[in-house]
Amino acid sequence: MKQQGVHPEDAESTSGASSRPDTARAGGKDPEGAAAGEEEQVGKGSGTGPEAGETAGRDAEEAYADEVEGDEPLLPARVHRPSDLVRVLVGVLGIVLLLAVAAFAHGTTSGLEQDINKGTGQAPDVFSKIAGLVSSIAILLVPVAFAIERLIKRDGLRIADGVLAAVLAHGVTLATDLWVARAAPESIRDALTQPSPGDVGSLTDPVHGYLAPVIAYMTAVGMSRRPRWRAVLWAVLVLYAFSMLVTGYTTPFSILLTLLIGWAVAYGTLYAVGSPNVRPTGRTLMAGLRHVGFRPVSAAREEVADAQETATDRGRRYFVTLEDGPPLDVTVVDREQQAQGFFYRAWRNLTLRGFATRSSLQSLRQALEQEALLAYAAIAAGANAPKLIATSELGPDAVMLVYEHTGGRTLDSLADDEITDDLLRDTWLQVKALQSRRIAHRRLVGDAILVDRSGKVIITDLRIGEIAANSLLLRMDISQLLVTVGLRVGAERAVASAVGVLGPDAVADCLPMLQPIALSRSTRATLRRLARERAEREREAVLEASRLSKQARSEETTADAGTESDKPDKPDKKTVRAQARAEKRALDEALDDAREEDLLTLIRHEVLRIRPQAPVEPARLERVRPRTLISFIAGAIGAYFLLTQLTHIEFGPLVANAQWGWVAAAVLFSAASYFAAAMALLGFVPERVPFRRTVAAQVAGSFVKIVAPAAVGGVALNTRFLQRAGVRPGLAVASVGASQLFGLGCHILMLLAFGYLTGTEKTPSLSPSRTVIAGLLTVAVLVLVVTSVPFLRKFVVTRVRSLFAGVVPRMLDVLQRPQKLITGIGGMLLLTACFVMCLDASIRAFGSEGTSLSIASVAVVFLAGNALGSAAPTPGGVGAVEATLTVGLIAVGLPSEVAAPAVLLFRLLTLWLPVLPGWLAFNHLTRKGAL
Repeated sequence: MKQQGVHPEDAESTSGASSRPDTARAGGKDPEGAAAGEEEQVGKGSGTGPEAGETAGRDAEEAYADEVEGDEPLLPARVHRPSDLVRVLVGVLGIVLLLAVAAFAHGTTSGLEQDINKGTGQAPDVFSKIAGLVSSIAILLVPVAFAIERLIKRDGLRIADGVLAAVLAHGVTLATDLWVARAAPESIRDALTQPSPGDVGSLTDPVHGYLAPVIAYMTAVGMSRRPRWRAVLWAVLVLYAFSMLVTGYTTPFSILLTLLIGWAVAYGTLYAVGSPNVRPTGRTLMAGLRHVGFRPVSAAREEVADAQETATDRGRRYFVTLEDGPPLDVTVVDREQQAQGFFYRAWRNLTLRGFATRSSLQSLRQALEQEALLAYAAIAAGANAPKLIATSELGPDAVMLVYEHTGGRTLDSLADDEITDDLLRDTWLQVKALQSRRIAHRRLVGDAILVDRSGKVIITDLRIGEIAANSLLLRMDISQLLVTVGLRVGAERAVASAVGVLGPDAVADCLPMLQPIALSRSTRATLRRLARERAEREREAVLEASRLSKQARSEETTADAGTESDKPDKPDKKTVRAQARAEKRALDEALDDAREEDLLTLIRHEVLRIRPQAPVEPARLERVRPRTLISFIAGAIGAYFLLTQLTHIEFGPLVANAQWGWVAAAVLFSAASYFAAAMALLGFVPERVPFRRTVAAQVAGSFVKIVAPAAVGGVALNTRFLQRAGVRPGLAVASVGASQLFGLGCHILMLLAFGYLTGTEKTPSLSPSRTVIAGLLTVAVLVLVVTSVPFLRKFVVTRVRSLFAGVVPRMLDVLQRPQKLITGIGGMLLLTACFVMCLDASIRAFGSEGTSLSIASVAVVFLAGNALGSAAPTPGGVGAVEATLTVGLIAVGLPSEVAAPAVLLFRLLTLWLPVLPGWLAFNHLTRKGAL
């Protein structure tokens, strides 16, 4: 293998480039006509590399000036690098942590300053003065010297970036100095300043007014990427910091804050304005190929079809024709391309277990070595993979890998009739060869499977694979390829082809990995698109069945009216009920006929037909779920808010003076709420469901809402309970949906009514409060916005249509049974009344006669807090409900020393204490088969 470097550290300079692009040759096409995708011709010149690569490039240009022609589309002059944004975030986080330490660890900062002052005080005075003089001069001369060096090499844009970063850093330092002097806590001011030795009565600057701009300038111009300049930079900074500390003109925290501000501002400037694009062009590639011994004639860049994933997992690919040999396939990987998708990979590394992820950001050397190792390992395992014949660096910002040309088309580009059983078998044979040597591919999607002109399957894109892979990664490869093949030929052929090569046991073992999170990004996007299409077909089928049913009923009514004119205009109740039942049956049958299983379910069914005892429980791949992170953050915010409220309350005298009669009343109201919840649910279920078991299900819901958001856990549990009670799945979902819809309407009406009463209870006239008017105007504005924006209007109309297709027919059934409707609405009102009375009793338990509130005010506070709790993503609305209730009670006139313990008692009775009974009820109903 050939491996050489082409460019030294200054690869961003552009001397030696060809001055005139010429017309592209046709020699860049695949000689067999099998090259995939459109191609962009590139070619002439010695490359745009720097000084060390110019000689070889210039000699090659003179020797092959007639043969190398063509050009490449211009690259953008500047790019916004995700790595710069990451560094900005790290810098800001460092500043926040530094200020937090300075604010809350005052003793530590004071001790650190005393130790440093004691140590530096022992330094010789002469040495301190010399160090101060040299560092003061050097810290200004070094940037000027680097600027002159860059201007000589015609790189003035970097100097402009550095000057802009320096100006912004100076502005940030001025703002920071002003904030520390006027608004910062005393502990932060003490950590960042000290009495100035040169001016009695004044303090040193919290941030150095010219050191931060110098650091920002040096960072923005890229001095840290050059070893010689980096060494000089750090030497000057360390010497300057030492001299300032010795002479007493700064503190350690001030030095650190200055460094972080300059560093963060520099990278923020680079990300905002963009960095100069140093990606190697096709001309640089041609020079690099000549430097490692090839004689290229032309190169054609292959365009990728899936920019979403290939930009992060594949390099830029070129088809290169040679003067004296077969063509080549060349992959170029640069720093900018590696940084793409960094945040997505970082999120995957955070949420998934280590074996399911890969490094979020590799160095170019690591990427080069990994791909080369995988290429050799795959061929050694007996798999058909592209043969790597050379590697080389294209300066410090890019590398290239040279392969023998394979040609062919990807699996995605093949027609359906071209995907034969023999081709599928050959594909699985390549995967079997890889897995025999414990090699995981990690991305077996359609464009990674190449089929040449003779029909031979070639596995490509080994860049993100792993050697010595564990069993989980190998099983993930099998599940990924099952889905990839299944998307083209269906689940039955995909499973049959895999079983024919790997055997039934190996395929059955991959079922726990058959879950969306284990699949590639592009495959998940395809599955989501297919799911949306299935849901749309189901909705259309239900709407069409509803339309036909209504049309048939209308025609029947018209025919009856024409033949029997003496009958009354309105049909009797039996006829109406029969028609409603017939329409409901038609909708259910249409939904059952239109329902389609997703591909993953179909693959599981096919595997289970072969191995019924195969494990189907999904493997735990997630380390932490997004909802868990959100819940933790929201809970922490809520806990912080409550703690700040509770720090000013003395609970000893408060509990001693509590009125335990009202505490008992709050307990009774909390217990009664479960009976009211059972009534509110059964009122919208025409079928017979045991009342006692429904109450037990509501008690079980108090356990479920601790582990799931309140708006999700209760709906899922009630739907499951009704299904196990004998209600058909579609009707169970419709009943719970009807209950939720009526509950939302009642909630809004009660909130408006009690808000109206709250606004008028202190005035003799019945004029509405300003809060109610503002709320109504806000709702009106939101409605206008939704109806005026096409995307939002389509979104709402789609959801409303699906609602009317299922929930509304169920509501019509309930409306024909007045006793059921009364039970449902009465249960909702009683449920709200129980919670309001429980909150009111909690207030009276800790308050005196003069601190009680009206029922209307308590109801408004509860309804607003409950609405926010249902919308919050935290389990049970933890954090959001407590904060809203406490603030609301204080806003309506309740003292904070009464509001905080009252809310705690209310939440203790309605959320935390019922958890144990809820867990017991949940387990009991599960054992009885009711859940």
